[in-house]
Formats: sequence, structure tokens, C-alpha cells
Amino acid sequence: MKKTIYHGSDHIIEVPIFHGGKPHNDYGYGFYCTESRTMAKEWAVSEEHDGYANGYELDLDGLKILHLNQGYPILTWLTVLIQNRTFNIDSPLAAEVSRYLQKNFSVDTTVYDVITGYRADDSYFSFAQDFLSGTISYEQLQKAMYLGELGEQIVLVSRNAFSAIRYIGCEKALQSEWLLKKVERDRRARNEYLHSDRMSYRRGELYAVTILDEEIKPDDPRLL
Repeated sequence: MKKTIYHGSDHIIEVPIFHGGKPHNDYGYGFYCTESRTMAKEWAVSEEHDGYANGYELDLDGLKILHLNQGYPILTWLTVLIQNRTFNIDSPLAAEVSRYLQKNFSVDTTVYDVITGYRADDSYFSFAQDFLSGTISYEQLQKAMYLGELGEQIVLVSRNAFSAIRYIGCEKALQSEWLLKKVERDRRARNEYLHSDRMSYRRGELYAVTILDEEIKPDDPRLL
């Protein structure tokens, strides 16, 4: 099976470099892509430069894929994020929840070629931090991940995956057009989040402290 994917960048990338990029991305080292050409254009631009949506054909045959949004609770995605991104662990609760998740919800990503899951843009990253600090419930975190319609990212993490892609061209992304769309998407997600009654305690929902006190595990039906 072949899939067309796109990578947003400030330059053209015909041959992606294995183990390039930054180690503290969502899923660690990898080549971060999306199936959406428009999303790649948003990711490609900044206040300083235009960008490119680099297109590739990915042959999935024979690749081992970890789908974090399928068959796993969102806490597994959050655990992968904790293990790679730098979180502001500013309370005893957040520190204890972080340790508990890494002990009980961790998945060995090193045995996979490709990882798919949510992309933790600034707004989504702040939602995850709110859950760790006990501000929002597990149910609220789940709903928050759909705000702004950010979609999923596809990350190539192994040599096998890098050898399975073929460059098929690129499209220019103008900062004057795509930066505004990028900012608007983030603003919309944050506004929807701020108006979701997030500061109200929701009786009966799962909070970080509940997960700790009840020692909830990944197979708990309340997480599905």
C-alpha cells in the first residue's frame, strides 16, 4: 500500500536524512509528515520565512506502524510526549502523574518504523500540561485534541521507513498566505478550549489524581 505524505519545511528536501532533526520533537528523532498538503504548508512557514510542502510517496508494505490513536488510550500518546518533549513539571501532582504514566502507559517505540498520532502544537501541548497539573479531566483532554482540527502526523523513525519513501515534488508556501491560517487555527483551538468550562470540576470524570489513587491501567474501560 502506498500513501502520499507531505513535510513542511523552509527548504526543499529531496532526500530526508535518517536521525536528522531535533531529539525533543513529539516522538523523538524522525521525519515528521502529514497527509494534508495544506497542513504541511502551515507547518512550513514562520514570521521569518516562506516554506515548502515537500511531497513523498510512502510504501507501507512491510513497515511496522504504531497507531497511537488506535487501540491505545490517549494517555499512551501523552506518555510518549512526556518521554520526548520538555514539560513544565511544576507541582508534586504533575511529577507523580508523569512517573506513573511512564511506568504504566509506556510503549516501546523503537521496534516500529512509523508512528502516527496527534501533533502537539503549542495549544495542544498546553492542553496536555493542564491535564498533568489536574486542571482538566481525561475526558476534557480527549475533546481538546479535536479542537482546531489539527489532525494526525505521520513520523518516519527507522531506516526501513526512510528507504520506503520517494520524493515526488514540492509546492511553495507563502508566509503572507499560510502564516495567518496557521495562527488562526491555533487561536481557534485555544478559544474553543477557553470557552469549554475547563475550570469547573466535573464530578464523575477522570482526573490525574483519580488515575493515581485508583492506579488505573491502560485496559481500564473508562479510558476507551
